[in-house]
Amino acid sequence: MTGKAKKVSQSGIVLAQNMLPPDANAAGNVHGGTIMKLIDNAAWTVASRHTGMNAVTASLDRLDFHSPVYIGNLIILRASLNRAGRTSMEIGVRVEAEDLRTGEVRHTASAYLTFVALDEDKKVVPVPELLLETEDDHRRNTEANARYEARKEALKARKKG
Repeated sequence: MTGKAKKVSQSGIVLAQNMLPPDANAAGNVHGGTIMKLIDNAAWTVASRHTGMNAVTASLDRLDFHSPVYIGNLIILRASLNRAGRTSMEIGVRVEAEDLRTGEVRHTASAYLTFVALDEDKKVVPVPELLLETEDDHRRNTEANARYEARKEALKARKKG
């Protein structure tokens, strides 16, 4: 592994951005693709903070939209590292939308992304160990390990089929 081990709290971030007319369709709903890009940017930031290197998206697991986001909403992305393997990292991103007029906050989307770190030659390199501090960190790590194993099994099945 490269670099010094880091705590979940050292890599996690909260990003917020107002949703404006260019982010939405004619009905005022923010495009799913706009939200996807923000999710990817938040996850990239976490991966880069953890490794101190450039990182790239290797996969996206489950992007579930729970409720719409509208023009004028403040979108809040909470991203944290759930798992650090030898060369890959799983980052979870929770998306919320706040109606600034009413103060109502809705959970609008969730996603899990896998990132890898790259060296100067754009080769995948080992990532720093993840230090788990809280019960929530341990729970998320356990769930992430189960998703990792499921992804490995699915990949094996696809290669056989």
